[in-house]
Amino acid sequence: MREVVHVRRFEKLGAYRLKLQFTDGLAGEWDFSMLASDPRPVTAPFRDPTYFDKVFLDFGALTWPNGFDWSPEALHADMAAAGVLKFETAAA
Repeated sequence: MREVVHVRRFEKLGAYRLKLQFTDGLAGEWDFSMLASDPRPVTAPFRDPTYFDKVFLDFGALTWPNGFDWSPEALHADMAAAGVLKFETAAA
């Protein structure tokens, strides 16, 4: 059985970038700038970088005020496939 992962915490790095720490102890940086060019109506607010900064965690998922959220499982899988996840101790 596969472990369900959530985002435990994040750090804003600026310019659509976040450092994410997952509940399985893996962490990494991810660029979300593709949201600014996504043509769907739900992503239109992301054309303003200050809107991206309104991100918060809701049940372990990155979420924004308009209800847009990002599946932590999909994000973890994408980051793992890109090779950007590394184990990080709780003290880090």
